[in-house]
Amino acid sequence: MRAGIDFNMKDRKAIDVQVIFHKKEQRTLGAGYQFYCGKVLEGAHGAEADTNATYEILLAQLEKYDDIENSVDALSAYSTHGKRADFAGFILRNEEGEEIFSFGKHKGRTVEAVLKENPGYHNWMQNADFPLYTKKVLQEIKDRMTAPKKTMTESEKLQALQQKFNLR
Repeated sequence: MRAGIDFNMKDRKAIDVQVIFHKKEQRTLGAGYQFYCGKVLEGAHGAEADTNATYEILLAQLEKYDDIENSVDALSAYSTHGKRADFAGFILRNEEGEEIFSFGKHKGRTVEAVLKENPGYHNWMQNADFPLYTKKVLQEIKDRMTAPKKTMTESEKLQALQQKFNLR
């Protein structure tokens, strides 16, 4: 369709070289360290070793890719996939700024809509193997949904009605 040709993939097989690449080449800090710095990561998963390796990779990336600006704002914008509500990217923000799920059967749906339809989904995520910060963001959304609504005083109710019906 892209070239104006009607092409049907039914009964055809496709080969995606990017999928092969991602399946065969490691996506680990150690692999990144080897690729960008040409070194083997000693003490992997130790806080100091991982932090130092991450910093060295960033420096090597900045040296390798001259089109990436060396500023926090530019690097954040360049390296972020969409607008994340949590660090891991399980909960994103849509164009309206609403939190949406980025995975599973609810991918693309607002968190609030899912929790209204299926309140047990919150408990499932809280007990599943999600990062703590993802669970914190999910809890904040649930708390926001269940927060008691502020009751209006009689004067505020009257003012709201007057504004609604243009009685002033």
